[in-house]
Amino acid sequence: MTASAAAAGIGAGADRRVQIRGFRGLRSSGLIPFGRPLPALPIGSSSGSCSVIRAVSTPTKPDTAVKRSKVELFKEQSNFLRFPLNEELLSEAPNINEAATQLIKFHGSYQQTNRDERGVKSYQFMLRTKNPCGKVPNKLYLVMDDLADEFGIGTLRLTTRQTFQLHGILKKDLKTVMSTIIKNMGSTLGACGDLNRNVLAPAAPYAKKEYVFAQETAENIATLLTPQSGAYYDLWVDGENVMSAEPPDVVKARNDNSHGTNFPDLPEPIYGTQFLPRKFKIAVTVPKDNSVDILTNDIGVVVVSDNDGEPQGFNIYVGGGMGRTHRVETTFPRLGEPLGYVPKADILFAIKAIVVTQRENGRRDDRKYSRMKYLISAWGIEKFRSVVEQYYGKKFEPFRELPEWEFKSYLGWHEQGNGAMFCGLSVDNGRIGGKMKKTLREVIEKYNLNVRITPNQNLILCDIRCSWRRPISIALAQAGLLLPRYIDRLNLTAMACPALPLCPLAITEAERGIPDILRRVRAVFDKVGLKYNDSVVIRVTGCPNGCARPYMAELGLVGDGPNSYQIWLGGTPNQTRLAKSFLNKVKVQDLEKVLEPLFYNWRIERQRHESFGDFTARMGFDKLEELVKKWEGPGESSSRFNLKIFSDRQTYEAMANLAKLQNKTAHQLAMEVIRNYVAAQQNGKEKTAIMWMKIPTHKL
Repeated sequence: MTASAAAAGIGAGADRRVQIRGFRGLRSSGLIPFGRPLPALPIGSSSGSCSVIRAVSTPTKPDTAVKRSKVELFKEQSNFLRFPLNEELLSEAPNINEAATQLIKFHGSYQQTNRDERGVKSYQFMLRTKNPCGKVPNKLYLVMDDLADEFGIGTLRLTTRQTFQLHGILKKDLKTVMSTIIKNMGSTLGACGDLNRNVLAPAAPYAKKEYVFAQETAENIATLLTPQSGAYYDLWVDGENVMSAEPPDVVKARNDNSHGTNFPDLPEPIYGTQFLPRKFKIAVTVPKDNSVDILTNDIGVVVVSDNDGEPQGFNIYVGGGMGRTHRVETTFPRLGEPLGYVPKADILFAIKAIVVTQRENGRRDDRKYSRMKYLISAWGIEKFRSVVEQYYGKKFEPFRELPEWEFKSYLGWHEQGNGAMFCGLSVDNGRIGGKMKKTLREVIEKYNLNVRITPNQNLILCDIRCSWRRPISIALAQAGLLLPRYIDRLNLTAMACPALPLCPLAITEAERGIPDILRRVRAVFDKVGLKYNDSVVIRVTGCPNGCARPYMAELGLVGDGPNSYQIWLGGTPNQTRLAKSFLNKVKVQDLEKVLEPLFYNWRIERQRHESFGDFTARMGFDKLEELVKKWEGPGESSSRFNLKIFSDRQTYEAMANLAKLQNKTAHQLAMEVIRNYVAAQQNGKEKTAIMWMKIPTHKL
């Protein structure tokens, strides 16, 4: 059985088709009884060509040979994520075995080694929290800050899915760290593994109805799809019941089995023994606000309100996903596409129906093809919608019209709408450490602030009284946490995954490499005559799995070998179009040979207000490759001015040392100082301008 799968959304007008071998289902080992037949179609609907691809809960014939990945066996034999992890945690060894390594992911942890160290492997664990909407209570933030120092590597990492990561936890400390998080309003359950991951939503703490409703919906979806067996609490808090009461609507939707979605006799009514074929990602947002990269998720949910701003229902996208494998054309990034609209009372039932469709039909033989995007690419959206409707029990209504998407960072100061303010802070690559970490701790503790993590690896301080703004601003500025207008725009939108040295999948650098890459890009901008306010969305990952969503960037650098990258071009600033692969295996030291001709021609040939991504898409890769091959430099200086800023070496060296702290060149920082000083003089606010720079006033 073969199925044709189109790579949706790859380039304008693209219709690339690949052949992915179909999957005929799973055979039960007999350990746990299976059995949920596919429900009847809703009245008035037609099955068309919808043949059922069997998976876990639909029994297969005894003589059917089924190939299953090793992970599927680990899950089935685990007693709902307990065995052999429970035994491995008690051993004296610094690591755990293969089966336990897979199972601990469901509990929110990855086993890692420090790849910078040679010889004997030094095992450690990364813990990832689960924070729907990126919400972090004051108490939890302070605990995470403590745990990073006492048991981790002294830093906190903000992720692209609005969570924390703690690195460097030793096996002997796992239970202490886990239980501390659980008992302080946190959780790591389901932050990794083959189930629903953290549910994204706009992090801005606005009091607006649609934002509040979107965040409540995200939290309800997260609760609906949280594992129920109790294994997590058995392992980490000895079975102590620390779960809070669930909303009645969530309980009702989870327990409803009127359309054959559940395993009524199992402790996991939605997931069963096998959970999902692979990771599953959901985001919820409001119209226009694409702070969550809505189209990159398995399910994207958009609040639809009436003219009075009252939420009425939801548009639903399905089938997004980033991961791929180099040089395997049957794997690809994909954008979500419209599934339909549901009234607000039905959203949990609709989400559950989509999840069950993937549970029953997603491939479990080859994990490269197990994400829901491959199922939808193979089936087509019409067939997928028809099967989902059988589990939903209704037909989806037509997709409602939406305005154009905008990327929103929420950096700087904003009014919440309830008399309080919030302050969005740019955190390079989400890494909080050193003086920044100490100052954030002091501010958050002193003013009893709740915080939120954004999908762009930044932090929002919430519920700030207006009278606190000035002292908080001064404290943040002294720690180098600046207002966005004093930060290079390249840094404001850039993202990178952690990659080396701890990620086992990394091929090359990402987080450790991006500061130098951004400096070099800014230098190229200067060389070819681009303005300081010109910017490009740059994302870097150490491997093709796409954790920092590089395939949505205007310039994506994807690890393609030691010290080399695959270059992707053509995404948009509002993250609505996939980039395309431009060049393979470009050595990091050769990036300027590619970037100079691209940025120079963007400057001289772009249309009015045309972004770099739109420019590269319009020009086409054949033309761009020709420009790169024939490039001999911009000729005469492209800069309109060639000014000597520094009159002596001592001043230059002092500025250069300060610039290094901001990952900038001395020239870039000097120009910022001059621009900001001139602007402040014009506004009569030079003291404020100086305060918001990282440069101590006694050194100016």
